[in-house]
Order: sequence, then C-alpha cells, then structure tokens
Amino acid sequence: MATQKPQRSPEEVEDLILRKIFLVTLIDPVETNSGVVYLELTAAEILSEGKELKLSRDVMERVLIDRLSNELPNAEPPFSYLVGCYRRACEENKKILNMKDKNLRSEMELVVKQAKKLAVSYCRIHLGNPDMFPGVDVADGNVNANPMGKKPSPLLPLIYSEVGGALIDSYGGASTSGGITSPPGFLDEFFKEGDFDSLDPIFKSLYDNLREKVVRESALGNFQQPLRALLYLLSIPAGAKSLVTHKWWMPPGSFLNGRAMEVASILGPFFHISALPDTALFKSQPDVGQQCFSEASSRRPADLLSSFTTIKTVMNNLYDGLHEALLCLLKKSETRESVLEFLAAVINNNSSRAHLQIDPLTCASSGMFVNLSAVMLMLCEPFLDANLSKRDKIDPNYVFYSNRLDLRGLTALHASSEEVSAYISELNNGRTDSSTENGVKDNRLLTSLEATGSSSNSGGPPVQNVRSVSSSGDKVKYTFICECFFLTARVLNLGLLKAFSDFKHLVQDISRSEDSLASLKAMNEQTPTRQLELDIARLEKEIESYSQEKMCYEAQIVRDGGLIQRALSFCRLMVVWLVGLVGGFKLPLPAPCPMEFACMPEHFVEDTMELLIFSSRIPKALDGVILDDFMNFIIMFMASPEYIRNPYLRSKMVEVLNCWMPRRSGSSATTASLFEGHQLSLQYLVRNLLKLYVDIEFTGSHTQIAKAEEKGVYLNFLNFLINDSIYLLDESLNKILELKTLEAEMSNTAEWEQRPAQERQERTRQFQSQENIIRIDMKLANEDVSLLAFTSEQITSPFLLPEMVERVASMLNYFLLQLVGPQRKSLSLKDPEKYEFRPKHLLKQLFDAAADVLKRIGEDGRIIQEFVELGAKAKAAAVEAMDAENALGDIPDEFLDPIQYTLMKDPVILPSSRVTLDRPVILRHLLSDSTDPFNRSPLSPDMLIPDTDLKARIDEFIRSQATGNQVDTQLQSTKVTLQTPTTDVQLID
Repeated sequence: MATQKPQRSPEEVEDLILRKIFLVTLIDPVETNSGVVYLELTAAEILSEGKELKLSRDVMERVLIDRLSNELPNAEPPFSYLVGCYRRACEENKKILNMKDKNLRSEMELVVKQAKKLAVSYCRIHLGNPDMFPGVDVADGNVNANPMGKKPSPLLPLIYSEVGGALIDSYGGASTSGGITSPPGFLDEFFKEGDFDSLDPIFKSLYDNLREKVVRESALGNFQQPLRALLYLLSIPAGAKSLVTHKWWMPPGSFLNGRAMEVASILGPFFHISALPDTALFKSQPDVGQQCFSEASSRRPADLLSSFTTIKTVMNNLYDGLHEALLCLLKKSETRESVLEFLAAVINNNSSRAHLQIDPLTCASSGMFVNLSAVMLMLCEPFLDANLSKRDKIDPNYVFYSNRLDLRGLTALHASSEEVSAYISELNNGRTDSSTENGVKDNRLLTSLEATGSSSNSGGPPVQNVRSVSSSGDKVKYTFICECFFLTARVLNLGLLKAFSDFKHLVQDISRSEDSLASLKAMNEQTPTRQLELDIARLEKEIESYSQEKMCYEAQIVRDGGLIQRALSFCRLMVVWLVGLVGGFKLPLPAPCPMEFACMPEHFVEDTMELLIFSSRIPKALDGVILDDFMNFIIMFMASPEYIRNPYLRSKMVEVLNCWMPRRSGSSATTASLFEGHQLSLQYLVRNLLKLYVDIEFTGSHTQIAKAEEKGVYLNFLNFLINDSIYLLDESLNKILELKTLEAEMSNTAEWEQRPAQERQERTRQFQSQENIIRIDMKLANEDVSLLAFTSEQITSPFLLPEMVERVASMLNYFLLQLVGPQRKSLSLKDPEKYEFRPKHLLKQLFDAAADVLKRIGEDGRIIQEFVELGAKAKAAAVEAMDAENALGDIPDEFLDPIQYTLMKDPVILPSSRVTLDRPVILRHLLSDSTDPFNRSPLSPDMLIPDTDLKARIDEFIRSQATGNQVDTQLQSTKVTLQTPTTDVQLID
C-alpha cells in the first residue's frame, strides 16, 4: 500500500506559491537554480524578528524590493521580471482553482491577487522612475530601434501584442524568439488601477516612442501597429489627458511652423503617413512610387490595378484610425478644446500652402493635408445628411469672432477688407445687450460631446451660438458643428483642393516633357550627338519620376470615390448654407447683398467649383451626388457681380456647366436633367450666361453692365463675340505665317543640319508651341463664328440696329480680306485639318450669300445670283445715301458728330462731359466701353440725354436745303432699304 503524501499547511502552500511567482527563496539552496534568487539579507531580517523563513503576504513587498534591488549577474531586467511575476501568478491561479479545500482556495486566491497587484504597482513605479532599480530593460538596450534618441518603453511590445498583429520583439522589430505577449489582464490592471500622476510619465514616454516609430513611415511602412497602440492608449481616460498635456502635443513657440506641426508634434507623424510624394529631406520609406509604379508603361494593367487598390485600402485604414483617434479625444470634455486648438494651429501655421509656391521647410506636406481633409470630412458626416438639417447651427459670425482660426484676412466674396472691418465694428456696437443663446447637444454627432468646450457649466445646457464679444475679451463659444464646418472648409482649401491643383500641374509637366522628348528624339535621329543623348536620358528619367508621382496621386485621391463624394457632400452643405444667407434658392436676388454673405471667404465658392470641375472629369464620380443645389447656386450667382465680385471666379461656374454638358460628361444621365428640366435653368441660364460673358469682357465695369437692360446686354455680348472672332482669327493667321517660315527652314535639310543643335532644338520647340497656339485659337474662332451664324439666323433684329450695322460690316470685310484677300495663298498648310483651319467652312457660315466668295469655293450658281441681286440693292441704297448727303451742301459743324464727323440724326448729350454725339455712334462705343469717351466717367445708354433743340434745328436745316421734301424722302427711303431684310439675308452692308 502506497504511503500518503503529508498534507501541507496553508503557510507552506502560501510559501510555495510565492516562491514560484517571485522566483526567490529565503533558504540557501543546496543546488544552484539559475532562475531562483536567494535573498540572504531579507532572510536574516526575518530571523531577527523571530519569524519562520517562509514567504507570506506580510513579507511579500519586502521580498520583491530586495529582489529588484539586487544587482545580480545575468539577472532578468526589472520590467521583464515583474511582468514574468504577473504571468506566473496567473498560472498559479489556474492551479488554485483545482484545490478541493474551499477555504484554502479562497485564501490562496487572495495571495495571488495581492502578488499580481504588487507586480503591476512596481511596474508603474519602475517605468515612472527607471533608475530606481539596477538593470537595463531589453528595450532600453535596443539602440538602433529609435534613431531620434528616445528610450523605447519596455511596455510597448506588450501593448503591440494586446492590439493584435504580428508578434514583435522588444521594440517593434521581427521577433526571433517567438515574441512577447502580455499576460491576460495585465494592461487593464496596469492602466486602470493607477492614478494619473503615476501614469502620466509612462504615457508620455509611450507617445514619444509611437511618434518616433512612424515619423519616416510611408503608406507601405509598418504604421498599423503603432496606430492601433495609439488608439488603445487614447481609449484610457488618463491616456487621452496625458496626450494633450504632452510637451510636444504642439511644438513650443520657437519651433512652431507648419512643418514642425507635422514632424515634431505627437499626432503629426501619423498624419504624415501617405502615398503622396514629399520633398527629399522629409521623404518617407518605403518609396511608394518606386515600389508600386516603377516602369508603369511596361507593367500589366492588372498589376497596376492591384497597386492602386492596395494603396487605397491602406490609406482608408489610416483615415479610419485617425478619425477614431480624434473622435475619442473630442468626446472627452477635458481634451476637446486641446484638439480644436491643435487643428487650428495646423491650419494657421500652414496658411501659406494657399500660395502658388510653397516652402517645404516651413509648410506641411500635401500628404498630411490630404489625410487631414479625409479625417475632417469623416467628422462632418453626421451633419451631412440629405436634408442638411443641422446647417442652422453654423454661425457666419465665426468668420469675424473666432479666436481659433484667422479667417478675417482671407479674400471675401464681395466685401473689401475695409468693408469687413466696418461691418465688424457695426456688429460690436449693436451687440452689447445680446445674450447667450441656449442650444441643443450634438448627440447624433458625438455621443457625449457637448456643443461647446465649456467645462464651467457642465451641468447646464450647452451654449449654442454666442453672438457677442464681451468687453473682457472672453473667448466666443460656438457649437461643435460650427467649429467643424469652418475647420474643414479651411483644411480642404489647403489640402485636398491644393492636391488637385498639384495633380493637374503634374499632368501638364508630363505632357510638356513628353513633347520635348519627342523633339529631341527626332533631332537625334537626324544628327545624333552625345549631348542630345544625355538630354534624352535626363528627360526619360524625369518623365519616369513624374509618372510615379502622378500615379501616387491617382491611387490616394483620384481613385478614392468615397473621399471625393464626401468632399462633394460637404461642398453641397457650403453652397446651401451660403444661399441661406441671402434668403434661399430664389431669383431675383435681394438688393443690396447681405453683408454676412459678402464677407464670407471667397475660397468657399472657388473650392466648390474646382472640386466640381475635377470630379466631373472622373468617370462615375458624380453618380449618386445631388447636383441640383450646385446648379441652382451657379445660375443664381454667375451673373451677380453685386454678390461675387471676382468675374473669373464666376467664370469657373461656366466651366462647371461645360463639364456637365451631356455630350461631354461621363455621367450624361446625371447631368442632362440639369439642363432639360431644371426650372432655374430654363428661366435664367441663357440670360445669365450672356451677362457673365459681357461682365468678364468689361473686366471692371460690371457695375454699370448689371444695370443695363437685357437688350443692351445682348448687344454687348454680340459686340464682344465679334471682337473675339476677329482677335482669334488674326492671332491664328499671324501664327500660321510664322509657322510656315519655320516649316520652310526645317524643310531645307542641308541648311537645317548645319545649324547648331541648341538652335535647332529651340526652333523645334517654337514650332510645336506655334502649332498648339494655332490649334487652340482656330478651335475657339470656329466656335465663335458658329455662334455668330446661329444667333444671326435665329435672332435677326439686333444685327440691324444702327449701332451694330457698321460693326458687323467691318467684321465681314475683315474676314473677307483675310481669307480670300491677297495673302490667302500664303495661308496654305500641308495639313489644315490638324489645326482645325477650315476657311471654306468659316466663309460659308459668315456669307451664306456672298457671290465672289461663293465663286471661289465653288458654290451653286443660283445662290450666287441671289447674292448679285442683293448686292445691287445694297449698292443702290448706298448711292442714294451718298446723293442725299451731297445734296445738303456745307453742313454746319454743330450738326456734325465730333467723332465720325457725319450729320447727326439723333443727337444726345453725354451727362458728364456735356458733349453732344449722334446716338448710334455713342451706342457703338458703349458696346465695348461703358465710360464717357471724353472724361472716362461711368456711362450707360439710359443715361443719354436727347438734345431735342439740336435735332429740331438739324431737321429744319435738311428741309431748308431741299426743294419740297426730296432730300428728306431720299434719306427715309435709304433707311427703310437698309433695315428691310431680303428673303433669308439678315445682314446687309
């Protein structure tokens, strides 16, 4: 029969468990165990106290301190040892559960619980005071792990293991020993049981480590684990508070600029992670362009598509993580204000990103701002519902009173800087008695986020919009929706929209480089030189670099339909909100323009139009987007200089309409209805387009044009259309002559090859430039003439008005002279269609009944006969007019027009200069210039004063010079002849 094991006493069991947990002994072991440490001093102390040499709860902490204080050879580092104690305690706890004695089991569970708590407590003490105990933690010894010199926290690998991903070694590298894992419950107990003062330095050290880990990481780098670790730390209240109180939450003032916010702040390097290129000094690794898009022209489409998809997925994961991080901070009242200050500091210190040229040493990268744009748009999503129901929470006075964003220095939609200042003064004077308005919490946006950052009245209702400025200079409080709206609008301007512009310029650079490369290769085929080969190699390398950068932009932005659609939704909110400032979607607009609207930043509208233009050129980007509000906005404001001062900004609206034309747009079904069944389009689109065209041509005289009648606007439109047609044709024909000269030089091979290579290269570039200019100018000239032909056929009467007849005649004569005159043979081109040069087509459009022209182009004889008859009538009318003028004899100077020196028929007085002119003469002048020709003061047709006395004297003079009413009858007959259309002919000289 087997001998039964003697039963251990509770004290013996406790001693055994604690020895296993702490790997210590109070009795000098007979056999040396490398893992167990003999605590001789503690044993002596216990004996001197008359106690047994057994470990117990009473001596547990003394034993642990003795073990940590001993500097033993090859001893386990303090942190690793303490984590091991916790892990071993967990293992012992499992064994205790199998004990049959309930009382003993209960006692031992308390022992283990105390051991775990003690291990965690000393972990916090050690990490907060690393020099308290001897020994170097493994992570501290990994010098190469962090090039910026911050000691890596040994806690970080445990956090990495907790948040998932591959097992890593003591500081983020690949593990060679199976990896380090966090004991179950260790991190929860470590962070949640400690007070803020003890945890704060630990959190700050961890944030330093995470920043250093990602500061040079690109979209293909190892940023996922640090990002998950950041989110884990922010989920702990003390961790969130510690982050915003970190010295480098925002760099100190002496270091504070846009780039410092990106590379030195704690969150900045996370926002820097991107696929977009950056300047060499701050370039991230791995190089996305090199890894994914090198030699793209020789790659399979499927490979490129895979790279595009990978980058888009990775970046969206980053956006999600950063959004979660900011949302976590915004939900906590004690950290919310710091986050808003951080975002404002990023924006204010990068305001120069709006400039054409950016200093990469002082401005953050495009990658950071595109990331920030994506994250801010995600924060806005809760109030971007279809009905935009929360837009009333956006207070326009934020532009004037915000203590965070500096918006007052931005160009306004209509108001000058002086007018903005005066308006703010007026608001301040009128708001001294205004009171704080109560608002509603933004529960649907942020579960526990009060509408303002005020913590002084956390128990009361949140402040919605404070529309007053206190005399003591207190900060004005706004709803989170209001703050988020203006922050996002500014970030988009400096970020996503700037990236669109960079992408467009990159495409243009590629096109120019490819043209230059083709020219160099053509020259090298004729006369190869070493220098040409070097230039070709340089250009090929440059194009490869450009192409890689272009594809990086395409991967992160152009192919991210979700990002673009969120941006479109936000811009829809901007235009609907702006329209709300003027009373909603209705015409005519109220006069005068409300100052709230006039003072809003111009870039709100410019960014919206640029985004619409960019997205309209991306297939399917507009699918599902509500465009009606954009269309209403464009129709309302494109011809309203009293609301949007900049005519070139309003011309962008026409560019949007051009992109939306069904024949051009990739989403014809989406955009066709905007022209065919849209109420405002049918009623106002054409007239507002004409007004805008005239406004832009007047470039500064739009205030007078806005007052003109529709008839006057249409005449101005026709006049400028004629001017454009003449200018474009003249430019094109002159360039054709220059082009033919260059062609002749290049066709003389013997002489051409004798010229220096640099001169040949320069002349070839000039030839290509001339080709492009001719092609563009002729295309526009053809469109202008087509429009003239259409309007003269559909709307005849304006062309027959006295002020237009001579203008039209001059244009027709000019076109005839240029296209069939003496120089016509010098305009022959080898391939006229290449340049869209179609003289026959132009002439047929302008002269449907011009005999000589028709003979030259081989037209039908019957049409020629009709023109001959028409010409006879015109000639007879001209002879009659000349005879009538001659019959009058010497005409007094006061009856002659001072500009044309012809007899006035309808004299009018100019109100400013008091000069008298013939009405048709001054009206013709006003078609191109809305000023008095004698003193440049503003002038419009309705301001002309009829000189009835002078007209009566002229009429009396005509009657007195004639026998009966012969001359007068001739003049009236001539007038009727000139203004009576013949059959289908609507223009007569």
